[in-house]
Amino acid sequence: MNKKVLEAIDSLGGVTAVARLCGVKPPSVWEWKRRGSIPIERCADIERATGGAVTRRDLRPDDWARIWPELADGAGAIPVEEAA
Repeated sequence: MNKKVLEAIDSLGGVTAVARLCGVKPPSVWEWKRRGSIPIERCADIERATGGAVTRRDLRPDDWARIWPELADGAGAIPVEEAA
């Protein structure tokens, strides 16, 4: 179980809020929570929404380097919009 997945979902307001953010139905997010894994195509959205507190590396610890090799040198971080 990847605790960072749970942390991300909780910090973003729970299952319904994450479903809305990712454009999916809440049962999908419940399944991510149960499995402890977020689909690759949703990880960047989660990283951005958490302001980088939970990264793609955190969400996919076993395969992030294969999926996002640009993260290995730190250059692939997603810019976070600064609050006005």
